[in-house]
Amino acid sequence: MAACLLHTGGSCGHTLDTARQLAELNLDNCKSPTIDGLTDKFSNLEVLSLNSAGLTSLKGFPALPKLRKLEVSDNRISGGLNALAGCTALKSLNLSGNRIKDLESLKPLADLANLKNLDLFHCEVTNLEKYRDEVFKMLPSLVGLDGFDKNEEEVEDSDDEMNGVDEEEDGDEEAADGEEDEDEDGVGGEEEDEDEEDDEEEDDEEEVGLSAIYKDNIDDGDDDDFDEVAEEEEEDDDVIEEEEEAAAAAAGDSNRGKKRKHEEEEEA
Repeated sequence: MAACLLHTGGSCGHTLDTARQLAELNLDNCKSPTIDGLTDKFSNLEVLSLNSAGLTSLKGFPALPKLRKLEVSDNRISGGLNALAGCTALKSLNLSGNRIKDLESLKPLADLANLKNLDLFHCEVTNLEKYRDEVFKMLPSLVGLDGFDKNEEEVEDSDDEMNGVDEEEDGDEEAADGEEDEDEDGVGGEEEDEDEEDDEEEDDEEEVGLSAIYKDNIDDGDDDDFDEVAEEEEEDDDVIEEEEEAAAAAAGDSNRGKKRKHEEEEEA
């Protein structure tokens, strides 16, 4: 286990700084029968996994005041849980697949006031009569045992619940962003509708203007036709008048000729 920790920390000069910065540490399958190399220098550690590490005891487990989740499943631990007394923030403990046989071995966990979830799957202690009732009575802070509450209803791991809260917050933020986008789209859509209405009004005005111009042209054409007809009528009147004057003149000449002839006959 010490070799695994050294590999995780990098060079020896950076091991201490790395230990203090780590919030999560996975040492699954780092075979060691005892806690070796893990110290209280990992003061900010919140999640630690030691599954299938070959542990027979938790003796020497450091005080990790921020540790909230500990996974030590599939080891050979049979007791010595009092070694976790310094992990006062521990909420979730997975001891499934270990060699815990009796309720007495679990009593030290009563000192962990924040412990909410405990897993003891595939431990012999689960075969005891009234096992669940006794464990809930022994550990008053416990909410879920082997994934179920006192009423045999399924419960989520504390980490899952925290992640769920984060996902809900993210969902709320996305929904808020979506509403803002919809509002912006709505405003844009209203502006586009107003622009379309203005364009339609302009088109109507253009149509009205063209119709009026077209009508004016027709009216002007009618006036021109009327003027042409009037001019033609005046010309016709002038021709008739000239013809009448010519006829009158001819008649006058004829009368004067007849009068002169009559006078000549009388003189003769």
